[in-house]
Amino acid sequence: MHLNCHTAFSLRYGVLTPEALVAKAAAWGVSTLALADANNTSCAVEFVARCRRAGIKPILGVSFWREGQWLYTGLAHNAEGWRSLCAFLSQHSLAGRALPAVPPPLPDTWIIYPRLCKPIADFGPNELLGIRPQHVNRLFSHELRHHQEKLVVLAPVVAINDEDYARHKTLRAIDLGTVHTKLTPRDLAQPGDRLLPPATLAQFYKSYPAILANTQRIIDACTAELETGLSINRQTFTGSKDGDFALLEKLALAGVTRRYPPGSRFQKARLRTERELAVIRQQDFCSYFLITHDIVRYARAAGYQHVGRGSGANSIVAFCIGISDVDPLELDLYFERFINPFRASPPDFDIDFSWDERDDVIDYVFKRYGQDHTALLATYSTFRGRAALREVAKVHGLPKEEIDELVHDPHGRAAADPKAAAVLKIAAGIIGLPNHLSIHAGGIVITEKPIHYYTAQRLMPKGFPVAHCDMYHAEDLGLHKYDVLSQRGLGHLKSAVHLIRRNQGKAVDLYDLDRIKTDERVKQMLREGRALGCFYIESPAMRALLTKLRCDNYVHLVAASSIIRPGVAQSGMMKEYIHRFHFPHSFRYLAPVFEEQLAETFGVMVYQEDVMKIVHHFAGLELDESDVLRRIMSGKKYDGDTFERLREKFFAGAQVRGHDLATAEEVWRQIESFSGYSFCKAHSASFAVESFQSLYLKAYYPLEFIVGVINNFGGFYATEFYVHEARMAGAAIHAPCINRSRYLTDLRGTDLFLGFVHVKGISEQLILRVLLERERGGGFQSLTDFCQRLEVESSQLELLIRVGAFRGTGRSKAELLWEKNAVFNPQAHWEATPELFPRSAPQQYFHLDLSPNHRTGHPLSAAQLDQAFDELELLGFPLCSPFLLVATPAAGVPLPYPGHVNRWGSPGRTKRLDAVADHGQLQLLAYFVCDKLVPTVKGERMSFGCWLDEDGHHFDTVHFPASLRQFPFAGRGVYRLAGRVTRDFGFPSLEVFTLERLPYLPDLRFT
Repeated sequence: MHLNCHTAFSLRYGVLTPEALVAKAAAWGVSTLALADANNTSCAVEFVARCRRAGIKPILGVSFWREGQWLYTGLAHNAEGWRSLCAFLSQHSLAGRALPAVPPPLPDTWIIYPRLCKPIADFGPNELLGIRPQHVNRLFSHELRHHQEKLVVLAPVVAINDEDYARHKTLRAIDLGTVHTKLTPRDLAQPGDRLLPPATLAQFYKSYPAILANTQRIIDACTAELETGLSINRQTFTGSKDGDFALLEKLALAGVTRRYPPGSRFQKARLRTERELAVIRQQDFCSYFLITHDIVRYARAAGYQHVGRGSGANSIVAFCIGISDVDPLELDLYFERFINPFRASPPDFDIDFSWDERDDVIDYVFKRYGQDHTALLATYSTFRGRAALREVAKVHGLPKEEIDELVHDPHGRAAADPKAAAVLKIAAGIIGLPNHLSIHAGGIVITEKPIHYYTAQRLMPKGFPVAHCDMYHAEDLGLHKYDVLSQRGLGHLKSAVHLIRRNQGKAVDLYDLDRIKTDERVKQMLREGRALGCFYIESPAMRALLTKLRCDNYVHLVAASSIIRPGVAQSGMMKEYIHRFHFPHSFRYLAPVFEEQLAETFGVMVYQEDVMKIVHHFAGLELDESDVLRRIMSGKKYDGDTFERLREKFFAGAQVRGHDLATAEEVWRQIESFSGYSFCKAHSASFAVESFQSLYLKAYYPLEFIVGVINNFGGFYATEFYVHEARMAGAAIHAPCINRSRYLTDLRGTDLFLGFVHVKGISEQLILRVLLERERGGGFQSLTDFCQRLEVESSQLELLIRVGAFRGTGRSKAELLWEKNAVFNPQAHWEATPELFPRSAPQQYFHLDLSPNHRTGHPLSAAQLDQAFDELELLGFPLCSPFLLVATPAAGVPLPYPGHVNRWGSPGRTKRLDAVADHGQLQLLAYFVCDKLVPTVKGERMSFGCWLDEDGHHFDTVHFPASLRQFPFAGRGVYRLAGRVTRDFGFPSLEVFTLERLPYLPDLRFT
């Protein structure tokens, strides 16, 4: 008779997982439980399933709370009642309205109040008053005893034992941002709000059997009707299933003609397409394909580029109708990896759009399919490890020093301090509990009935409704998920194509993939690892791998993108793959089937599809069974006997095919060990397409491409190194200019003007007003002119002066800062001064004084050094060579003397790694780019570094544990390195013996 049970999805209030609550209730013989989380419907499907498995009758409900106070609880009679409760909660959340003290009529529900909010005589037919166990004895002298038909048992469940209640208090303190000793009874559940055995609970009400009978009547009237299965998804696209299949068939067969030229390949594609269509129709996924196609069609009509990836790229139908650009025939991809009759979870397409276009696509989906039927999926951030420990320690009043010590050494501190031990115990108890709800990366669900039949919605900051369920609860419901995702790489392509059209008047077709993948210039760049800025293949490790493999084609790039992933690399298979690539006759295939099916990867299982191939061809399991086995081995959910059945079938099939037991056991061992970290080949193939598109743009339009990367703020490296890449491609780099720059970085010919967005502390609103005024009234002729035409704060004006934005006026910074004090008067009311005479054209870009600094003998003048240090502070990096900013190093290591501060050293100034013999010693200056710490097999730490030499070229270093301990990295800057050059399959790197970070020159402004 617990009609108000809270799980941990009563966020920062409940502490019980649905599993723990139901298990304890079953152990105590509880026959009915009513879920009533606070303003949340997240775990409804899990709660119902667990109750039914435990033989407990589930009831679905919601507790409605406002400003931390419980108003009332709604219990659903049936599916319509659950829809009423979810819709009521959603309407107020989406509209941003507070819940009312008394709800409106909600059909098919019971409303239970925890306290009298109006005269009981005014209660409606479905309104009830809950009586707590501790309040029963008060009824004998209260008028409520005359209205027992309106009274029910109210025994909220928040905890089971004292430890649960201690966690509850901690969560409430975290939620309210206070220490737990300052909590008031109003902030907490009552200490008696616990799960009780049925006999114990009934004993409290023995003097009022009418209340027990009335409560039983309520229970009998409620049934948890929560529909699950594929039928809850949007059933048709055209209005009928036959119409859906007819449309999908037409689109797919037309796509075969468009994608494949006449001949044997066309015939093979046609046969596979027809076979896939039959399975798609049988599995009832026609509408799923058509809705995804509709999303992609809208995006292309709007001019948006997309990438269809994930297991959906295994489908030739997806390829033919334009969802994916991966040809399954070219890569021998299995459709069964995506859809098969044995798959336990619904398949899903992952569609990537540019980060600044995805929201428009999502908005289309909501408007096309209706907000009542559409929602983004949620994700739950949970309490984790050290963060949870800090939160708990804070609300228990520990000072910061003790918290830091406890987090650093939890068990050591807890052993010496009982309070720390108590904090550690509570923290361990909340780890894994949901903390707050946020938006899934891009999952969208579209339902046939209104979505409130399954879950409530909540409005998130972006303005889209988010379902209360996450992807796991959605999967349990049977909902299809449409992953509308975003990435920066597509933004790079879009921006580059736009710049090419504007600067060169050329239109670039990035969908002519056959031409792009076979372009010789693109293949050469790939082979040499010149991929900085290119999506998915620009990291130092990936560029090194491309060089070692001399990768110059699509198939090898797909493999390289997979073997570099942590699981494959750490297992040693990446190293084995490289070795077999260079020495293809140095190994023996485990069995003939490995040579037949895995010759492309030299007998190494690289992909999830490879597991399916080997299981299918070695032991004769069907492809759909092979995929089930792969998923079980990788930790997916399946019935326990399925794995054993498939294992027996594998060994039996291997024996029938003539394989001896020892070979079969070794193949099984390899499959079992590999499945846990295998990667989807179609996923790599999708990203490899985008990598080729990036390489093509970089090969033919390098400046436009790099500016596209800079303006989309995405990539492996900091902005500084993309700016440097543009410099190496021939661009002249200019600091932001008040008359030439835009908010984002701009390219004019080979002149690259950094955008104002990169200036730390600058106001976006100010820059937008600057651009608008410049468009309206022309360029600014002086600082005075600027201040007369725009209202600007003193600190903002100073930032513009210091970054060099007014250098076009021909006045030095010192003069401009002095003039600022004369023309800028923040006390006076600002008013734009009308122009008396027409303004002449602004002066051209002002070049810095390049004469040497005679005070110091340094190649940079004092003005140039001043500019460089301001750039370092305001942009985060100097636009001159950083080697010019270090104090003179030891003799024998010359500094470059470039002819222009925008250029780095002349070629040949530095001895590069590739010019040094293997194992030869080398000392050089290098500018730090990034490093990656990795554990060794002994548990020590080593590191891989990436650097720029004085000529501006990248090179890599290896720092073994002994060297790293003695000479650790000391942050950004210029270092002197000494070490030994080593080569791994032709790729040079420097094994560092010593490194020393060199100090920068003193800033003359402060000396």
